[in-house]
Amino acid sequence: MKAVVINEHGGLDRVRIDQVSGLEPAEDEVVLKVYSAGLNHLDIWVREGRPGLELEIPHILGSDAAGVVMAVGANVKDINIGDEVILNPGLSCGSCGYCNCGEQSECISFGIVGMTRPGTFAEQVAVPAQNVRHKPEHMNFDEAGAFVLSYLTAWRMLMTRAQLKPGQTVLIHGIGGGVALSALQLAKLAGAEVIVTSSSDEKLARSTQIGADYTINYNTVDDVAQCVRDITRGNGVDIVIDTVGAATWPIDFSAVRRGGKIVLCGVTSGPQAHTNLQMLYWNQLTILGSTMGSNEDFRQMLKAIIAAGLKPVIDSAISLENIRDAMGKMEVGEQFGKIVLRVSK
Repeated sequence: MKAVVINEHGGLDRVRIDQVSGLEPAEDEVVLKVYSAGLNHLDIWVREGRPGLELEIPHILGSDAAGVVMAVGANVKDINIGDEVILNPGLSCGSCGYCNCGEQSECISFGIVGMTRPGTFAEQVAVPAQNVRHKPEHMNFDEAGAFVLSYLTAWRMLMTRAQLKPGQTVLIHGIGGGVALSALQLAKLAGAEVIVTSSSDEKLARSTQIGADYTINYNTVDDVAQCVRDITRGNGVDIVIDTVGAATWPIDFSAVRRGGKIVLCGVTSGPQAHTNLQMLYWNQLTILGSTMGSNEDFRQMLKAIIAAGLKPVIDSAISLENIRDAMGKMEVGEQFGKIVLRVSK
């Protein structure tokens, strides 16, 4: 079968399409014929390499997927060959104290499909049966293959970690990426007022069509945090959603209200940042890290998006053969929404 693989860490030139062996499911697994698979920044980090990350080479990239079940393991129940399904890419042991408390994304051996096991940028992928759910009927395969990682991450940040309430104000940096757009959609669904930032007027205009209440072009203003305070009549926002990291960290502390919350899930601009500890304690701020989501987060998120008929914003759908172009576009931040690989027909 065809698959997108790397044989060593590095730049886009390390990405290649190769033929790999077909798959047979273990007793608790299913094998999917992958129709569509969404790109995530995680694919870049895995390709470039992270401290402590050890891959079995060649390694197949990709975490999100939608497809059809083509084989089931001996112990699998309630999932049948021919079912149209989506994948929760979060992997947990199921037996540690965190898993037993229902916090699978805090599992001591937590991993992600495409990082700690072969990924979804292939004509077939084998995954634990417990990670598979039926595809939402209101989504096509491109949409279904692109939403889980971003929506699940945004759901946990907003609903579980920050405990978002109707009427609160939320600041989202870097609108246009998958998690940022998912957070915008979910925050509006929950009745929040949302401020978004970008360096692109086009992205800001498109975000207002999705529901953003206020927009800030950080390239054309002197002080983003002051703009936020002007919008909020001097108070600051209740919650900051940060996927950027080092570049936006100082802004977070000046833009959030006293007693507010800053939730971080990514570091696309770098992992090292200076923290003003005086602002942290004096303003009684809550700093929250967030990674993916638990099984209960996934259940709640899926139920909510089905009930509301929410769909991910799709930037483009690209053939598997053009994977380098797709990853390159995401690396420079040109996309608005999810880039989808069409893997199989």
